[in-house]
Amino acid sequence: MLWVFIVFVFFLLLGMPVAFAIGISGFVFFVQQPSLPFTMPAQLILAETQNFALLAIPMFIFAGNLLNNTGITSRLMALSSVLAGHMHGGLAQTSVVLSTLMGGVSGSAIADASMQCRILGPEMLKRGYSRGYAAGINGFTGLITVAIPPGIGLVLYGSIGEVSIGRLFAGGIVPGLLMMIFLMAAVSMTARAKGYAPERPSRAPLSDVVTTAVRSLWALLFPFILIVGLRFGLLVPSEAGSFASIYALVVGVAAYRELTWEKFVSAVRFTVMDVGMIMFLIALSGLISYGITWEMIPQTLSQVLLNFSEDRHAITAIVLAFLLVLGMIVDSTVIILLLTSILVPIMAHVGVDLVYFGVVMVLTCAIGLLTPPVGVSMYSVCSIMECSIEEYIRESWPFAAAVVAVIVVLVFFPQLVLFVPNWIFG
Repeated sequence: MLWVFIVFVFFLLLGMPVAFAIGISGFVFFVQQPSLPFTMPAQLILAETQNFALLAIPMFIFAGNLLNNTGITSRLMALSSVLAGHMHGGLAQTSVVLSTLMGGVSGSAIADASMQCRILGPEMLKRGYSRGYAAGINGFTGLITVAIPPGIGLVLYGSIGEVSIGRLFAGGIVPGLLMMIFLMAAVSMTARAKGYAPERPSRAPLSDVVTTAVRSLWALLFPFILIVGLRFGLLVPSEAGSFASIYALVVGVAAYRELTWEKFVSAVRFTVMDVGMIMFLIALSGLISYGITWEMIPQTLSQVLLNFSEDRHAITAIVLAFLLVLGMIVDSTVIILLLTSILVPIMAHVGVDLVYFGVVMVLTCAIGLLTPPVGVSMYSVCSIMECSIEEYIRESWPFAAAVVAVIVVLVFFPQLVLFVPNWIFG
């Protein structure tokens, strides 16, 4: 597997698309194994696309794109402003709350960060926010959508690691809320220091909050309906994705009446692009996953870690530190696809709950979306806000520290992740 790794890194450094780098390096493994028939790579690629559990991914992506075209975003924006506009750095606080509410709609950190920069970015600049600060807060708040169900990363981890997706969805709720609290605290401290004023002179009356919340009710109910359906066996994950798409259609056509034919076609087009990219990655990653299993890498790494320490907290911290660094150079989706099959047996062997580990793994990998040198969200928000990477890094480090602090808290207090799944699912 050493040559597979070398070839993979070599093509990444050349700037080759990740899917092709994975596919070519996977073929290298089979070239080195004359005992394996060379028809296996084609069979494995096709077999990866036939995983029934993965059917949830395109359906959830389609549901998210539909919901973004139904008027839900503008309603959630109004609710976020009512809830957080009276705080220092009102627009930045609104960004944090909006991402928390949008977690049940988009499920994509990159999509959420880009959307918020387009919606809130111009207003932030008019209010005197620096470009780097606006890019940083809109980017890092997008990470909340990774935790709040239905996050696509959690679906991938659950499908590959054979872990309950319903429990993973429930496990992401408290970490998502913790990120909201920590990021709001970071915004409050930095906004006071920079003189970013509130948007409202005082807290909004309760009647305004209730009225605005009622207008956003369909979006607020969405993640809870999914979890209830999974809890009581009314839906399996693939059916939950289909239900989510039907739910989005009904909301857009019957409830809000804002889903036009043009918006529907746009949602389908973006879904095809997103699903094509993800499924291509999944299909080609099957080659390397087979090589990892063939070489018994999970067992070897497990023994190495146990020789280093038998304390599960220490092993969890080591693995997460490795993922945090790796996330800076490899896309989070690729990490989940390639390493889940390695890390799940290791963490199970040392006694770490796989639902807990899945949530913290996905969150840790997602931080790399906002760090150089290959942070996709980072380049997206910097491009939209027209700011340099240097300014972005200088202004956004408090938000990065807040998110890392959440991961540290979760390492020492696993029950923060497991409380809700155990309460709901038993």
